[in-house]
Amino acid sequence: MITLFWCPQTRASRILWLLEEMQEPFEVRLIDIRDPDSKSDADFVAASPMGKVPAIMDTTPNGVVRMADSASIALYLADRYPASGLAPKIDDPARGQYLYWMTYTPGVIEPAMMEKFTGQEVSRASSGWGNFDAMVEVLEAGLKAGPWLMGEQFSAADVLVGSSVYFMKMFGILPDSPVLSEYGDRCLARPAYARALARDAELET
Repeated sequence: MITLFWCPQTRASRILWLLEEMQEPFEVRLIDIRDPDSKSDADFVAASPMGKVPAIMDTTPNGVVRMADSASIALYLADRYPASGLAPKIDDPARGQYLYWMTYTPGVIEPAMMEKFTGQEVSRASSGWGNFDAMVEVLEAGLKAGPWLMGEQFSAADVLVGSSVYFMKMFGILPDSPVLSEYGDRCLARPAYARALARDAELET
């Protein structure tokens, strides 16, 4: 059984979406990361040493897996439960492109979003994520063949990147881009995402 450590208005919502896509049994455990008492949950502390969500605990026949961070969780779950079809196999040539997009959210999109929020100017040449404009350009180019990052195949990478596009729209920093806007709409139209957003709202109340 998979346990998702969840807190409202956090990145944990994207793993809720991923779990809905997988259609594997899971439970949600509320962790208020803004409350110091959250450290009293030993399972959560073991899964997330930094006290951040999302984090998961997965009880398997070989033992209990505990881990945190959206990208690492998504990589683990998509590989651990291959029946979901959310990841290319290890020997699939598409695996390289998949891994690139799996790390695009934490490595490129989120730093670029922080750049936008703070109004800082960064060097496109020396910054690890380029800059906000470069992030958008590369993402648009990656989606032009579409409808998903891996072409016709929806993958765990779309959960990470698609949720980031949704967050940018929520925060009012999504650029005027038909490619990104239409991609975001395709993500929102997925039944699993609709279920995840509804459950997010239900859990928050």
